[in-house]
Amino acid sequence: MIVVMKRNAKKEEIDNVLKSIEEQKLKPVPLHGTERTVVAIIGDERVIHIDSLKAMNGVEKVMEVLQPYKLVSKEAKDKPSKVRVGDIVIGGDEIIVMAGPCAVESEKQIIDTAKAVKKAGAQILRGGAFKPRTGPYAFQGLGEEGLKLLAKARDVTGLKIVTEVVDVRDVQLVAKYADILQIGTRNMQNYPLLKEVGKINKPVLLKRGMWATYKELLLAAEYIMSEGNREVILCERGIRTFETYTRNTLDINAVPALKEMTHLPVVVDPSHATGKKSLVAPIAKAAVAAGADGVIIEVHPNPEKAVSDADQTLSTEEFAKLMKELKLIAEAVGRKL
Repeated sequence: MIVVMKRNAKKEEIDNVLKSIEEQKLKPVPLHGTERTVVAIIGDERVIHIDSLKAMNGVEKVMEVLQPYKLVSKEAKDKPSKVRVGDIVIGGDEIIVMAGPCAVESEKQIIDTAKAVKKAGAQILRGGAFKPRTGPYAFQGLGEEGLKLLAKARDVTGLKIVTEVVDVRDVQLVAKYADILQIGTRNMQNYPLLKEVGKINKPVLLKRGMWATYKELLLAAEYIMSEGNREVILCERGIRTFETYTRNTLDINAVPALKEMTHLPVVVDPSHATGKKSLVAPIAKAAVAAGADGVIIEVHPNPEKAVSDADQTLSTEEFAKLMKELKLIAEAVGRKL
């Protein structure tokens, strides 16, 4: 259920609606737009006194939200959301590029990468300090030392940082260093973790589970937003199918489909979607053409020496070439890079 306020609704009228909803033992979530405020109601909707809400000053209408996800639906907000990270806007006219190594390995490696991807035009540095790996003996990341190295790379280059958090116990630690917290594909339905990042005042990059439907992805985003964090970015990174030539199968349908279903920005990860460096560039270009708000790409100064995901990692030279090609695609679809 959502309460749509009138365009000229006063703050006092909005506050009265919030108070009325709370008195009914429900949770009001105000969504302030440029033209009007919409209040989403979270809880058992059977107890809502709809007629009394309709009669309140400043209320234009009360609507039932048909989808199980309330806050991320277009019924709650019909205009696209823009997630701001400093002076970077994800979901606007500019396509945002996030680039960097799968894992932070050393100070030289991450700073050299940061300098190279910034020179090529990337706005955000990606890199894993905590790495969830399928096997227990694989490199698990440098932990807090890796976060410190990412922060140092930010100091040197000015790039913002996106890095993954894999454990509820590490949320505060990662938030201390990162500009964007990433939830990886394996944790898309880790509900305690989703709730915890929902309490953090930092944007969250939510990757689609390799098994997940669009609905399940949006419900995962709803977990985050229901805790108060409205800065959520969805990421299509390929799904598990019967095909074995590629690491995953990129669902390019996801970009326009999610934009029909939600107001949240959508980015694409062509590196994990393909698992092959030869396919990263064409898939990145396809994502931009399909309407993605950004791409996140694995880049390393010496891919052959990368401790993880070497097969899908571009060299800094390959990345620079791709950025020039992406700019042309962006211009062709009325965007900029």
